[in-house]
Amino acid sequence: MRTTPTAAHLVDSATAWRRLLVTLALMTVGAAGMYVVPVVLPAVQADFGVARADAALPYTLLMVGFGLGGMLMGRLADRFGVTLPLSLGAVGMGLGFAAAALSHNIWLFALAHGLLIGLLGSSATFSPLLADTSLWFMRRRGIAVAVCASGNYLGGALWPPIIQHFVESVGWRQTYWGLAVFCSLAMFGLAQLMRQRPPALALAPVNAHGVAASDRPFQLSLGHAQALLCVAGLSCCVAMSMPQVHIVAYCSDLGFGAARGAEMLSLMLACGIVSRLISGAICDRIGGLRTLLLGSALQTVALVLFIPFDGMVSLYVISAMFGLFQGGIVPSYAIIVREHFPAAEAGARVGTVIMFTMVGMALGGWMSGKVFDLTGSYDAAFFNGIAWNLLNFGVVLFLLRRTLRSRSPKLTRP
Repeated sequence: MRTTPTAAHLVDSATAWRRLLVTLALMTVGAAGMYVVPVVLPAVQADFGVARADAALPYTLLMVGFGLGGMLMGRLADRFGVTLPLSLGAVGMGLGFAAAALSHNIWLFALAHGLLIGLLGSSATFSPLLADTSLWFMRRRGIAVAVCASGNYLGGALWPPIIQHFVESVGWRQTYWGLAVFCSLAMFGLAQLMRQRPPALALAPVNAHGVAASDRPFQLSLGHAQALLCVAGLSCCVAMSMPQVHIVAYCSDLGFGAARGAEMLSLMLACGIVSRLISGAICDRIGGLRTLLLGSALQTVALVLFIPFDGMVSLYVISAMFGLFQGGIVPSYAIIVREHFPAAEAGARVGTVIMFTMVGMALGGWMSGKVFDLTGSYDAAFFNGIAWNLLNFGVVLFLLRRTLRSRSPKLTRP
């Protein structure tokens, strides 16, 4: 497709950066839906009188809904722009938090998170925004997507202590009512600033490293390439979810209290912001696959460190390290899709990969709770996460080797 002057002028422009600030705010607000359950998990478990695995079920359904919703919202964004899914998300968040506040058993509470907060709410503020941001930048695509994705961790750093404060002072149900009002109004207002369509749809599909998107990414069919990215996304997030979902409960079991666990979660996600920005800068230099491979290796190291060190100071340090090591993993998938797949399919394909990362978070959150119920300890859950992370490393290494192999014959031609 021929490049138009208007489209070329908008790429990497001041307009693109201003839009990115709005995107950052939207993702920060939408992150409330993802990080509320780990904080309220002890209170909800006590209120409903259920086992740890059952108390983690709302998070599991939330992540499944979040992933499926991301794919749906991504398709809507490809066709109509991001304002429509964001507006739908505002309604879903408001209704979801209200329904959760009115729930009188764990099953209704879990359904409110899965169907309303996850599927129709928070999902609109992740995959569609990652894809949309990638369509506004070329030279600085990595750092721009990292800034966008940092909204998820910025929300993770801000929301846990805020939610914990209100849970302790007014109770978890009243806290959910406040979230219903704030999140729905903020998201709907910000969505109206996102009406302009991205310029990359009118540009040639070649990225800043000279890699062209094609119908044969990694020298595989589109379906096979997408499937391997989905396996990678699922496996890395099974591993990632263990500390993120259970750190508050883990600290409570160790006698440090839920408040200390909420602080560790907040620290973990605050360090994830730094990690995402650094990873974005690295991604602009070495590409998405290498950045993902680096993040996968470092996340494995952090998970290993959780096993022998369970003192309070040690957990603060390792939580910070975990955030620094894994923060750039999920945004890398959006970069990889933009580098290797057609731009017109960005929303749907990013949404599909992110769906599997959310399924991984859901599976890992439930699996860790189940392992705890069976063993009375989180050590086995950490080993389980390490095994899944090694699977992710192997898949990404395979894709990188195929990419390098596909380029090598071109270098030897006369």
